[in-house]
Amino acid sequence: MKFRGKLSLALIVATALGGCATQLSVVSDAGWQSLIKGGSGLENFNRVAEANWAARDGAIEASSGGKDAAYLVTTRPYGNFMIKSEFWASDDVNSGIFIRCADATKIAADTCYEVNIYDQRPDPTYGTGAIVGVAKVDPMPKAGGKWNTLEITAQGSHLVVVFNGKKTVDVQDSKRDAGYIALQWGAVGTIRFRSLQIKPL
Repeated sequence: MKFRGKLSLALIVATALGGCATQLSVVSDAGWQSLIKGGSGLENFNRVAEANWAARDGAIEASSGGKDAAYLVTTRPYGNFMIKSEFWASDDVNSGIFIRCADATKIAADTCYEVNIYDQRPDPTYGTGAIVGVAKVDPMPKAGGKWNTLEITAQGSHLVVVFNGKKTVDVQDSKRDAGYIALQWGAVGTIRFRSLQIKPL
C-alpha cells in the first residue's frame, strides 16, 4: 500500500508539473518568456481603457473601443530586457509597444518609452520604428497591411529598436530604468499581436 501511495503521489506531481509546462509564463531554456503565443496570452495582461481585445485567427487583436487609447499592460514591471514581437497593423492604426511605464494604470509617451507603430502619424519623424520624444526615425518604415517583426532591447540607458531586421533606434536615455510593458490600440485601426516574447537581462 505504501508503494502504491508513493506511485500515486508521483503521478500527481508529474501531472501537475506537466500542466505547468504549458503555461505561457514558464521560462524556456534560452530564458525567453512568451507573453503572447498565437491566440493565447490575454491572462498575462491587465486592461486599461476600453478596446475589444480578443483572440482571433491565431493572434490577439483589437479593432474597436472607446474614444481614448486602450492598452494591455503586463502584470509585473521589467527592468533590463529584450522583446521580440510579431504584429500585423492596418494602414491607419495608431499602436505601439510602451516600455518601462512608471504607472500601470496611466500609459503615455511622457511616462513610458513609446516604441511607435503609426504609419500615418502627422509628424513622421516619431512614427513607426521611433521612440516618441526620444529617438527619431528617418526614413520611416511602413508597417501597414502586413506582418512585421519588432525587437526591442533595453539595457540600462541603452535602447535599441530593430524593425523587420533593420535597426531604427540606437540611443542612450536614462529617464526610466524599469516599469511595465503595454500594448496599445490607439482608438483607430486594427492591431494584431501574434507573438510577444521577453527575455530579462
